[in-house]
Amino acid sequence: MRFRRRSSADRHEDAARTWAVCSVLLDYPTEELVSSLDQLEALVPDDAYLAPLFAHLRDTDLRVLQQDYVATFDHTRKCALYLTYFAYGDTRRRGAALVAFKDAYRSGGVEWSEVHGELPDHLCAVLQFGATVDAAIARQLLEDHRAGVEMLRIALAGWRNDDGSVGSPWAGALTAVSGTLRELAGDEAEAVRRLVEQGPPAEEVGLSGYGADPALSTGPTLISSATIPVGAPR
Repeated sequence: MRFRRRSSADRHEDAARTWAVCSVLLDYPTEELVSSLDQLEALVPDDAYLAPLFAHLRDTDLRVLQQDYVATFDHTRKCALYLTYFAYGDTRRRGAALVAFKDAYRSGGVEWSEVHGELPDHLCAVLQFGATVDAAIARQLLEDHRAGVEMLRIALAGWRNDDGSVGSPWAGALTAVSGTLRELAGDEAEAVRRLVEQGPPAEEVGLSGYGADPALSTGPTLISSATIPVGAPR
């Protein structure tokens, strides 16, 4: 027989590798990240979506990478890496959604650290948690915020670069993550359409204990059992 049907275990393992790699590639670029590119690529050697990002990270000066990263993820509302932001913006309901992320991590046996002031819904943190702690809980968090993940993918795919080209170098990472999730349908597809047209809700309420606009918020994220730092130091 020439073909072997892929088992659900194979697919889960592939997703875990993709999440582990993307949790690093979507983090703030550092010398440590750049020096680890060969090891990261070895985990996903046949991923056509991530290959261009690996090449870009290798071929671009670190200072330029850092400037582009901040301009993309920190200063653009539709490219925020915070999953609850797409559903709630800075509205009162967002606080409860952030608490739900902390509770989910706790149910997986780890505690969210508040030391560095990062928010628990950061995409890199969720991916890291799924790759290293509990894949099922992380998948549920991602599926619950599937429309936000898709909005971020669309925003990065349509990003306009200074040279006139279209598509953020980081777009492939979101496409790779989206490929590990179920297809959008029904109300979620409608939610994405509204997000594309209107952006996240804009009511400003001040998230006590969680900082200000997540599109402008950075700092390392640490889950107690994790080893990969998330977020850009400022």
